[in-house]
Amino acid sequence: MLTRMPDKPARDTTVTDAPAADRILAAIRAVPHGSVAGYGHIAQRAGLPGRARLVARVLGQNKDSALPWHRILRSDGRIAFPARSPGFEEQSRRLRAEGVEVRNGRVRIAESDDSLDAAVWRPR
Repeated sequence: MLTRMPDKPARDTTVTDAPAADRILAAIRAVPHGSVAGYGHIAQRAGLPGRARLVARVLGQNKDSALPWHRILRSDGRIAFPARSPGFEEQSRRLRAEGVEVRNGRVRIAESDDSLDAAVWRPR
């Protein structure tokens, strides 16, 4: 008897997919010094569109002290930690040390060159 595959696979809420976690960590490491990226942008760069929460989970489970975790922000440029918490203060400090302007817990994120509009309207 044949069983039909579900139309849409269920999303796993744990980080057991090592290749996915490795791709996420590689995408985070690729964010240049003095730059920032959103969780969703990292997910997209890792080939996991729509998996911003997985990016957050991988970051939360990370043990690599050299990972530039502080460069990853919410899509609106806000630091995800609660204001004035130790994590918030550490992320702000690290970003400022790289020359990133942090105002009221927010960083201005530049528009991505990967957008459809950028691809269509870019000067040639």
